[in-house]
Amino acid sequence: MVIKILLLIVFFAVMIGVGVYSRKNATDVNGFLLGGRAVGPWLTAFAYGTSYFSAVVFIGYAGQFGWKFGLSSTWIGLGNAFIGSLLAWVLMGRRTRVMTHHLDAKTMPDFFGKRYDSNALRITAAAIAFIFLIPYTASLYKGLSTLFGLAFNIPYVWCVIGMAVLTAVYVILGGYMATAINDFIQGIIMLGGIIAVIAAVLNDQGGFLSAIKKLADISPDPSVAAAPLKDMHGMFASFFGPDPLSLLGVIILTSLGTWGLPQMVGKFYSIKSEKAVKTGAVVSTFFAVIISGGCYFLGGFGRLFDNPAIHGANGKMLYDSIVPQMLTTLPDVLIGVVVVLVLSASMSTLSSLVLTSSSTLTLDMLKLTCMKKTDEKKTVFVMRIFIVFFIALSVIIALNPPTFIAQLMGYSWGALAGSFLAPFLYGLFSKKITKASVWVNFIWGVGITVAFTILPRVGVKVPPSLNPINVGAIAMVGGLIIVPLVSLFTPKMDKAKMDEVFACYDEKVQVEKKMYLKEED
Repeated sequence: MVIKILLLIVFFAVMIGVGVYSRKNATDVNGFLLGGRAVGPWLTAFAYGTSYFSAVVFIGYAGQFGWKFGLSSTWIGLGNAFIGSLLAWVLMGRRTRVMTHHLDAKTMPDFFGKRYDSNALRITAAAIAFIFLIPYTASLYKGLSTLFGLAFNIPYVWCVIGMAVLTAVYVILGGYMATAINDFIQGIIMLGGIIAVIAAVLNDQGGFLSAIKKLADISPDPSVAAAPLKDMHGMFASFFGPDPLSLLGVIILTSLGTWGLPQMVGKFYSIKSEKAVKTGAVVSTFFAVIISGGCYFLGGFGRLFDNPAIHGANGKMLYDSIVPQMLTTLPDVLIGVVVVLVLSASMSTLSSLVLTSSSTLTLDMLKLTCMKKTDEKKTVFVMRIFIVFFIALSVIIALNPPTFIAQLMGYSWGALAGSFLAPFLYGLFSKKITKASVWVNFIWGVGITVAFTILPRVGVKVPPSLNPINVGAIAMVGGLIIVPLVSLFTPKMDKAKMDEVFACYDEKVQVEKKMYLKEED
């Protein structure tokens, strides 16, 4: 216990120290929110990765989907790495940095307002972001509390309050730069921690091959497996698992979803140079392979730890208890490392979410209405006030959350990415995307998520396949079809305005020969 407490004290001291150190970079809006658009490649890559993965992945998703899909859940982690990280950086990193700098857009709603020449779109996008980031934030507390209860026997409410206060302190002090530096430190902890935990858990099962053999002996539940696979042996140790279609839905939601999340895309706004794009793509992909791939790989062995502690009184699975149950046999020191690991993952994501939400509310709603003449210093002060407000609101929700972390995550990602992904992505590449198509997509993304959240609660029978995860995936993929389709039949944007917006891509720059070879020399 002494070692675990010492680890936490050192961790807390470092986080607050970084916040104090970063105060000098947080004196104006650009510095507080974007680190002056001069954040290096490693900090940016780790900020992206640590904002991506949190207790939601380690506790909630790894437990639930590892239980349902077995070792095939590792595909989710690989999808996160190569679609959610590598492809996102390659397709969006450079273009996002160039266009947002050209438009002087500091947030995703700000981008929508300036790219599509509509303050109404900007305000609406800000409202969607603010509302649906809250359940995501609440899910972080819930995952962390389970582990704290295991390691310290601390009541849930104190876990929530402690994490909220610590995160608020360093984000308010140092803004984005404090978040980025702490994300780097937290990312290193996460990398070492997940490798140690996987090795210890597999060793407890007699090694990798022994664990695989035990898993292969378990037959899939009829309620989980796809119809043709219900009676097949060894499904939980197979390549695609017992339900490949549902597995694909999770991969789409958790991988493609990052392309439309404000707190993720915002990392590209602060990229410093071309080198940062290339290094960031490689580093963030490697980070995702280890962290996300490792979490889902670990969760895939969850059924080997089946016992009454992970089953509720009514017979329902307590998915959020699966991974903590896997850790109960670990030495105390390693449990302390796991606690710091999950705390790191959760706080890095929480800091990113509260910074995104407070800046969105301040810059994209209040600045356009009642704070038009407010100077930079007062604007930063208001953003700090809203960081406190946002954290307090998420704490209130976290104290009375839904049953499973995955539900909270699915609602948030579905609405946000379903609304924002398509108009943001297409808006970076095409002048033909219309304002009307963005409105339609906002209605689609929010509408389908809210509808399938409410329908089961008013007595409407919804097929089990239309759960928050799959509905979120449908919202995203549907948006990629809706936006270009609606743009074909709605009024085009002003040509002169679009030429001015896209002029940033035509600017000539000089590069060294090692970067480019001419056709003829």
